[in-house]
Amino acid sequence: QVQLVESGGGLVQAGGSLRLSCAASGRSFTSFVMGWFRQAPGKEREFVALISRGGGSTFYADSVKGRFTISRDNAKNMVYLQMNSLKPEDTAVYYCAADPTRIRGGTRPGEYDFWGQGTQVTVSA
Repeated sequence: QVQLVESGGGLVQAGGSLRLSCAASGRSFTSFVMGWFRQAPGKEREFVALISRGGGSTFYADSVKGRFTISRDNAKNMVYLQMNSLKPEDTAVYYCAADPTRIRGGTRPGEYDFWGQGTQVTVSA
């Protein structure tokens, strides 16, 4: 089993920044592709970003490309999402997710086996 705990959410004005963190415990962290997803009220959960096991490869949704940066620290079992130039449409619950089976990460929620409880990000206009 893998336990994921997100933190760092909050209320920020448009144009501001937040850094989300996800702490992982349990199985070997370096065997997981890690992803961030988000879900706004009344909408489906959507892909935000992913990072490869070693951290050398990343992939972003078009809506956040150039504004968000995903990173990981395998020594600390942590994954991060730096969010800059935030917009009201970024408001959502953000989830950290782990995929222990694929070498290349996916963008669909069903491809991830383990999830955190989520952290709320609210961006005011």
